[in-house]
Amino acid sequence: MKLENKVAIVTGGAMGNGLGIVKVFLKYGAKVAIFDYSEKVNEVTEELKAEGYEVSGYLCDIRETDTIKKCVDDVLEKYGTVDILVNNAGIAWLDTFMNTDDKLRDAHFDINIKGSWNMAKAVVPIMMEKKKGAIVNLSSVTGPLVADPGEVAYATTKAALMGFTKGLAAEMVSYGIRVNAIQPGYIMTPMVEGIAEASDANNPAGVIAGIGAGIPMGRLGTIEELGELAAFLASDESSYITGQGIVIDGGSTMPETSSVGVTE
Repeated sequence: MKLENKVAIVTGGAMGNGLGIVKVFLKYGAKVAIFDYSEKVNEVTEELKAEGYEVSGYLCDIRETDTIKKCVDDVLEKYGTVDILVNNAGIAWLDTFMNTDDKLRDAHFDINIKGSWNMAKAVVPIMMEKKKGAIVNLSSVTGPLVADPGEVAYATTKAALMGFTKGLAAEMVSYGIRVNAIQPGYIMTPMVEGIAEASDANNPAGVIAGIGAGIPMGRLGTIEELGELAAFLASDESSYITGQGIVIDGGSTMPETSSVGVTE
């Protein structure tokens, strides 16, 4: 119960990686507020409450600072504090650089970068006052380490989140606030399903199988595995870690080439 009685806000927590994080946090005793702009947040919240967990759902667009403030204020009224912020909400819509219009570019920037900025701006003062807190940003291996065609907008935002993580960590360390990032490879989520559909609408399952075949561990990760890493970074178990990006990718960024090597 390493997160017992901790209060966590998880953005984009109604599905995918966010839902995996929410479930693992609850397993370890946290009280969780899910912020999501999908109405699915209400359904997920009720299901988790029925399982006996302390969880609240908020229909919240992280591009809107007024909405964020109202939601955070409600969390404070309900639970008294915020100990953990997980900036998970994000989008990944593929298109070539020359076909990416300003609307598509700005959607990535506004949600993936500005959304995380907005959430931190709302929550950091709470943590500063009590001289303790943990922020976990969801970056990616895409951008900081690797990229595929069609990912320019997404890769740009995820690389920016690494800069955001390090810069914020440097400012917050004197307040007892740790800031780290998770850099996932391919985790089996609705986002990955969408990427597969965009890559080959006629055979998305083949795309996913191809992804798995290219990963040394031979499979995509699970949302629960990512949730376990987030729980570690949010807990006191990682008390001497800040300003870091932790890769969780089944070894996909490890091979130097696809053709060189000696095996038995």
